[in-house]
Amino acid sequence: CGHAACAGCAPAINVRHVLDGLAAAKPESRIVLVIPASCWTIIAGVWPVSTFGVTVHLTPFASAAAEASGIKAALRLRGYEDTQVVVWAGDGGTCDIGFSGVSAAAERNEDIIYVLNDNEAYMNTGVQKSGATPEGAWTTTTPTSAPRHGQKKDMARIMAAHGIPYVATLALGSVPMLKDFRAKEAGAAEVQGFRFLHILGPCPPGWRYPTDQSVEVARLAVESRTFPLLAYDRGAWK
Repeated sequence: CGHAACAGCAPAINVRHVLDGLAAAKPESRIVLVIPASCWTIIAGVWPVSTFGVTVHLTPFASAAAEASGIKAALRLRGYEDTQVVVWAGDGGTCDIGFSGVSAAAERNEDIIYVLNDNEAYMNTGVQKSGATPEGAWTTTTPTSAPRHGQKKDMARIMAAHGIPYVATLALGSVPMLKDFRAKEAGAAEVQGFRFLHILGPCPPGWRYPTDQSVEVARLAVESRTFPLLAYDRGAWK
């Protein structure tokens, strides 16, 4: 039915590959998608229309990880152990407002896949700085006269420090990057416990670049090592 994302939205490409990749990795299982307050509560569409083709549960900003944990527990009690419960959350809902819930779910090693869609600011409410905004960036709360000071939170290493079984960073900008993206999804699907996928999501209106350059921007972010691709798989960094 299409979606309501902005023209050139990189996360619209990312979420398609996330859902397709997880379905391909475990074709026998269903997917429940949990989305906290973000652009994606709008992009999903107005009921009864949904662009995702899976069960979608919308949550308040801070509670996505907690609600996903509860949904997984309820499914387990009903005998639907193989259902994949996936959180699709932004950097504000993950690094800032929802961080305590994410940390608690990781510490308990809840059997969910948590996806951080990182567009490096609060885009849905006007491009305000988040904990994922990089050094020197412009936002509406860090004007050009005083750009962002201090580094963005290193969420991959923060989550790995919780001792969870799988963490990976992903981006789409070339065929090899797509192969890496799909391989990491398959790796996450094969593991039980809390899995954290950190995906770069360039945003044309927030980052102020032409709408036809999202893939190129993601590629350059990886090749310049601004957003390195890595994985933490059961205690080993790759």
